[in-house]
Amino acid sequence: MNHVFETTIAGRKLRGEFGKLGMLSDCALKISYGDTVVLVNANASDSPREGIDFFPLSIEYQERLYSVGKIPGGFIKREGKPSDKSVLNARAIDRPLRPLFPKGYRNDVQIVCTVLSVEQDNLPNILAMNGASLALCLSSIPFTTPVGTVSVGILNGEFVINPTSKQREESTLDLTVCATQDRVMMIEAGGSEIPEDVMCDAIMFGFEECKKIAKFQEEVMEQYGKTKAEVELYKVDENIEKEVKEFAFDMIKEAMYITDKDERNAAIDKVKEKINEEFAEKYPDNAADISEIVYKTQKYVVRNMILNEERRPDGRSFKQIRPLSSEVQILPRTHGSGVFTRGLTQVMSVATLGSISEVQILDGIGEETSKRYMHHYNFPSYSVGEVKPLRGPNRREIGHGALAEKALEPLIPSEDKFPYAIRVVSEVLSSNGSTSQASVCASTLALLDAGVPIIRPAAGIAMGLVTSEDLKEEEILTDIQGLEDFFGDMDFKVAGTEKGITAIQVDTKIAGLSNECIKKAINDAREARMQILNVMNECIPQPREEVSVYAPKVFTIKINPDKIKDVIGGGGKTINKIIDETGVKIDIKDDGSVFVTAEDYPSGKRALELIESYAKEVIAGEVYLGRVTKVSNFGAFVEILPGKEGLVHISKLDVKRVNKVEDIVSVGDEILVKVTDIDQMGRINLSRKDAIQDSTKDAEEQNN
Repeated sequence: MNHVFETTIAGRKLRGEFGKLGMLSDCALKISYGDTVVLVNANASDSPREGIDFFPLSIEYQERLYSVGKIPGGFIKREGKPSDKSVLNARAIDRPLRPLFPKGYRNDVQIVCTVLSVEQDNLPNILAMNGASLALCLSSIPFTTPVGTVSVGILNGEFVINPTSKQREESTLDLTVCATQDRVMMIEAGGSEIPEDVMCDAIMFGFEECKKIAKFQEEVMEQYGKTKAEVELYKVDENIEKEVKEFAFDMIKEAMYITDKDERNAAIDKVKEKINEEFAEKYPDNAADISEIVYKTQKYVVRNMILNEERRPDGRSFKQIRPLSSEVQILPRTHGSGVFTRGLTQVMSVATLGSISEVQILDGIGEETSKRYMHHYNFPSYSVGEVKPLRGPNRREIGHGALAEKALEPLIPSEDKFPYAIRVVSEVLSSNGSTSQASVCASTLALLDAGVPIIRPAAGIAMGLVTSEDLKEEEILTDIQGLEDFFGDMDFKVAGTEKGITAIQVDTKIAGLSNECIKKAINDAREARMQILNVMNECIPQPREEVSVYAPKVFTIKINPDKIKDVIGGGGKTINKIIDETGVKIDIKDDGSVFVTAEDYPSGKRALELIESYAKEVIAGEVYLGRVTKVSNFGAFVEILPGKEGLVHISKLDVKRVNKVEDIVSVGDEILVKVTDIDQMGRINLSRKDAIQDSTKDAEEQNN
């Protein structure tokens, strides 16, 4: 039976259909918002996966280019691996849903969101997030807490829910809020230096709309949802848990109170060895249980230390940042480089400048077709002292690179002011918490070192949270390290400048964040950001005045768009001639903007001169020094500008009568000529006679 349900969000209809498509899925939901349509399929395995200590949730977001009427580019005419944007959207769907599944649930769950149709006014990723929550609620999978999602923009000082394509272009804020009816679950934001109070208000504005959507999903679930399956939840054997805790609690507590990370890890390893010696023979089949008990005990000790003793594992106060240092120009041949260190977290970023033709071309379902600023992030295993095979970028690396890119992109100068394509690569050298925000800092240093005139320096910090079981008590931590992230309840990343916020990403492991928690985290993050910016400013206070000697030199010029064909020439003959002569790269846009990329200034300047000459307009009445290219019995053809040739009729060759053209000029001669006329077909008529008479007249006037 097909069930249809509808509601209205921001004046547009949200419509769901359940039961008609994908009959063999636990739930196949076709959900639409305007003309944007997403199919969401939710399925789960019948039994838990054995031998794992985590919840195996898999989210897939599949972009189909037919959704926007495109055929994939390239040789293979079908969609390949997921785009970076698809990966980011899948991660965004995962983060608010994962904490709301029952604790101990270890059945495989897969949610596949397939984008079928896209209307650019209505974003498919926002629709997919709502669809994933609703599909889970309607399925037999044990998920019963609906999550609503909206995007929020700012137009003329007013907040807008789910802004249209035109509104997004004008908005200074791109905010996504996910929430249950009680608390905010996830925040993703990018903005042009948004003040903290405005950001908090925007989040709360979005939260109110999310509550309505979550309420609608709950009503649909109650009316049409399947009966929830009775599932087996993983639970540690209570007797084993009691024995292990009695034996090891004091040893674990003593080890966890060691402030030095390496010493603490070594002490924990020794405790685990003792636990293994004590219980391996007695409980040979319960190694997973014992490992879980040790983890839970460590978590309890750390959280109790913070909540009840107001003490952090490394001895810092709740608002204290670890030791900071900044360094630039550490690599001799790169265009810009910087290293940022915060405690045991260290990131090196390298900036590379390229010609405008080196922008990234995007072949996806969004409105963006190219990207001028590119940010990539690498997290090798050596950064945490481990040995693992090196593979391509994983979802985490793609996500962290995108977050740093979002933080810095609003600060990149416009193409008019700085006509380069820019790529920054962040290499994580050492990791102990919040490498993504360290990469924002290191990349700012690298951009300044490369001479990129960014609007203002940016920095980032990660805030943490520890709450009591009933969520009534909470402590917010500034600059969380790995241990606090691992055992804590949230990772609240905030990046920005001294003026405001440029990016936020929030993950939570609990059933959401209170309004007070969000506001305090944002304001405390600002205090920390100011401290970090001070350290960075001491290292390099402003962009270098010139780009590196190893960076390409870019020159720009604007020509009449009608003259582009003259600069290019038939079959590219003219532009290739300029390139061969000067060794430069030339990029021309439809609006007449010309970008010349050269290895040195003289080559670039020469190329500009040639381009200007080919693009120069021939003006009637002007005198030009031209070169005779051909003679005939009726006159001489003279090239007055590159590619611009006119005729001097025999009657116009001299002030006296001319019997034969060759008596006056020969091929290769340079002569002064005046443009007497340009006819409707663009043919240029020239006169040497008029040029001579004008010259004589000027001389007489000077003598008088």
